[in-house]
Amino acid sequence: MQLTHLDEEGRAHMVDVGGKPDTKRVAVAKGEITMRPETLALIQEGGITKGDVLAVAQVAGIMAAKRTYTLIPMCHPLLLTHVAVEFTPDEAENLIEITATAKTTGKTGVEMEAMTAVAVAALTIYDMCKAVDRAMHITNIRLVRKSGGKSGEIILERI
Repeated sequence: MQLTHLDEEGRAHMVDVGGKPDTKRVAVAKGEITMRPETLALIQEGGITKGDVLAVAQVAGIMAAKRTYTLIPMCHPLLLTHVAVEFTPDEAENLIEITATAKTTGKTGVEMEAMTAVAVAALTIYDMCKAVDRAMHITNIRLVRKSGGKSGEIILERI
């Protein structure tokens, strides 16, 4: 299997997708941010002084998906047709699960956009809550599903 972002001499390059057909593409990514139980309770009760943590993290994740090509060097700029960022608090595990869905109709996939949305949403939660919990940690950012393009549907986890 050849890495597509390397040329014949092993140098990085942006893949030419100009000859590929446009298809509907969807990617779903997940990740978690673990914290102290008190921190999770503060977030859920709206007790963080910086504001509504999950609302700000949702907007940050959407904005990040739209700007992924400025962060990841070989990503193509995409016209995203939809980005959603959702949060599922888990009190038993003291974490918030973050799920991002990105959609487009185009020549290349939206996996990086979905994973970037998860990462930046998690970083925003950390930033807004670090005054009360510096021990939070972000884990397990991964692609869970994608569809569209030559490879079709790939399901890595059931949602």
